[in-house]
Amino acid sequence: MTDDTRPGSDDSPIDPMLGGQGADSIDPMLGGQGADDDMGEPGDLRSDPHWGDAAHPDSEADWGDSDHAEPWDLHDAEGGEPWDPAAPMPEGPPAEQAPEQFEIPAYDPMGDPRLAQEDQILRRNEDWVRLPRPWGPLRRLGLVLAALVVLLGGTAWFVNDWVQRQLDPPGDPGEIVTIEIPDGASTNDIARILSNEGVVPNATVARYYFRYKNAGPFLAGEYAVARNSAVWDVREVLEAGPIPRTFETITIPEGLWLTQITPRLLDQLPAFDAVELDQALEGGLVRSRFQPAGITTLEGLLFPDTYAIDDESDANEIDLVRRMVQQMDTVLTDVGYDSAEAVTGYTPYELIIIASLIEEEAFVPEDRAKISRVIHNRLEAGMTLGIDATVLYAIGEQKEELTVTDLAIDSPYNTRLYPGLPPTPIAAPGRAALEAALAPEPGPWLYYVLADEDGSHFFTDDFDEFNRQVAESRAAGIF
Repeated sequence: MTDDTRPGSDDSPIDPMLGGQGADSIDPMLGGQGADDDMGEPGDLRSDPHWGDAAHPDSEADWGDSDHAEPWDLHDAEGGEPWDPAAPMPEGPPAEQAPEQFEIPAYDPMGDPRLAQEDQILRRNEDWVRLPRPWGPLRRLGLVLAALVVLLGGTAWFVNDWVQRQLDPPGDPGEIVTIEIPDGASTNDIARILSNEGVVPNATVARYYFRYKNAGPFLAGEYAVARNSAVWDVREVLEAGPIPRTFETITIPEGLWLTQITPRLLDQLPAFDAVELDQALEGGLVRSRFQPAGITTLEGLLFPDTYAIDDESDANEIDLVRRMVQQMDTVLTDVGYDSAEAVTGYTPYELIIIASLIEEEAFVPEDRAKISRVIHNRLEAGMTLGIDATVLYAIGEQKEELTVTDLAIDSPYNTRLYPGLPPTPIAAPGRAALEAALAPEPGPWLYYVLADEDGSHFFTDDFDEFNRQVAESRAAGIF
């Protein structure tokens, strides 16, 4: 190698550090420009004042260590083996040099240009506030359900507390009051009565409680209960029944005239008024369904029986009279008077008249149907009945013997003078007489006369035989 050998020529040896490139390729780091470019003296590596230095920097200070100012050698710094250019290059940096780390930047939502712009706008205002994210539908639904649970729970507690106070009002029971349950009163009616009297706070709650407990129906009558009571206490009182009433009994026997019934009622029921009683009996205020139009008297239409009179009825004349008439209608219906005319040819009222005659004439049960037959036979024959009981009714007096004057009284009730039946019944017939009038015993009899002291009669259809028996009975002192 000569001094004038040009670097980069084909014949010039090339430093291995230069990459062994040809004349047309010189490392630009060395400032070489190729064969056709005159590099001048400075381009000669050997003429470079820094050739062989530890580094190529412009100044020694760039290395940071004065030890590196020694001429650069191809031996390692520790004086080891010379560097072999054919040896493979070590992978990675020297051990003492940490590899370069590459970090993946975290995602920054503000990296979005639009969000960054909005953020810059908001930051210009010192009072800006970032609003919370809106609630999702599930969260809103949960809150609504929770509110409903609280609302329903509170409502249920309030309703239950209110109902309990209606069933069992606060405080002690109050004064004892007497309430009256009328006939036919329903559970609703009874609950209303209890509420009106202050026994229970609420009629509706009491009614539903009675229904829930299947309580009732309750008997009509008077009950003693305390005000401000629990409904279950009231139920016990109602189920126990009404207060037993004090009754007076009055008996109306068979065969009495209406004028005889009136004083009996006035004697046994001092609270009765004579004028009001007479008005109830004769004024048409009370009527029987078997009573013909135009007939106002209740003679024969009051059923003879024993009646219980309570504190309310002992001063109610019309109420008692109505009960007696209703009882007569009930018995007449049971006996069959609704079809009486079809069976006998007589109206129900006419049969009642016949029954009143039987009641006055018969003294023993066996004679009732026979006396009924005599009356039916004589009416069919057009004969006068000739019954002395009608004469007594006509004269308005009860006595053992009738005078000639009595027998001659001009009255439609005098069956010795007038044929047919009297205008009205003459007494109160009992059930047996009513049955006998409707069903007379078969027989040809036209006459009867008292023949025994026990009250038995002798029956015949022969007038002469009748007169002989009259003489015998008179001689025996029977009448």
